[in-house]
Amino acid sequence: TMANKLVIIDTDCGIDDAQAIMMALAAPNLEVLAVTCVFGNATVENVCQNILRVLSVCDRQGIPVFQGSAGPLVGVNWSPFSDHFGGDGLGDVLEDKDPQWKEKIQQEHAVNAMIRLASKYENQVSLVALGPLTNLALAVRLDPRFPQKLGELFIMGGNMEGKGNVTVCAEFNFAMDPESAYVVLEEFICPTYLTTWEYCCRNALTWEFFEELVNQDFPAARFMKAVTSKCWAYSKEAMKNKRDVYFGPGFVSYDSYAMAACVDGSTVLESIECPVRVELQGSMSRGMLVLDRTKSLKKSHAVRVMSKCNVKKFGRLLMESLKQPWRK
Repeated sequence: TMANKLVIIDTDCGIDDAQAIMMALAAPNLEVLAVTCVFGNATVENVCQNILRVLSVCDRQGIPVFQGSAGPLVGVNWSPFSDHFGGDGLGDVLEDKDPQWKEKIQQEHAVNAMIRLASKYENQVSLVALGPLTNLALAVRLDPRFPQKLGELFIMGGNMEGKGNVTVCAEFNFAMDPESAYVVLEEFICPTYLTTWEYCCRNALTWEFFEELVNQDFPAARFMKAVTSKCWAYSKEAMKNKRDVYFGPGFVSYDSYAMAACVDGSTVLESIECPVRVELQGSMSRGMLVLDRTKSLKKSHAVRVMSKCNVKKFGRLLMESLKQPWRK
């Protein structure tokens, strides 16, 4: 069957990005045109290497990988990289670094590749943004028509209630580059779907599900089990101790929620359609997403902020995504 959705994945390849990318690769209705890399969970060089690794585990080395932005647009008080996913972004479990990785990625810059593909397949491309939005902001500056050329945009980022996971308020992807997030949510007039931090946390899956997920007998599942071992052990403990208001006791693969919405729109049961803005002022609220439910911003376009997930369907997509490659 013909793939009916062309997808570009823009990612800072941490652990949950790896899972989300595998979901895209496993979806029969998706054709991944390119993976574009951005700094975030790790340096952009490490991100490129992580992506190559994920593609090779899934036996999909044919998908082109492009290196993009190495840091934020403005970078006020910017310091790179959390240790949440280990220094390389994938839990530091990947020993054998590939010395030839540079020859395996494309020479063209990620932002140019995005513009080229969106122009070639006008209004057909779904862009799924899983990291800081730097590449997207640069794309609209290089080609003001870039947003109109996209079919749709899915973003993992932002917060609904000002309890995000970095500077109290600003969710990681927006906090890493608030200016880019501002530009994208201001200027991208294509249909835009936002997977916020809370949406992911509230629709968490059980740890039992997670065990079943990574213990499947496939290379992709074994890979995810290896890269998640360190991170989730930490995560599970943290959850137990904090009894966090917006976490609950479950397992959360953030980026996979955005990808699932792209793969199958029916995974999203409810969303709030309203204009949004990213806050750039204020030390506490910088990078925070403001939902304009009363329409006081006088903005012409609204985004769809996901609020309720079909967790059963989402879980099935996750399960399927780790049954790779199919030739055992």
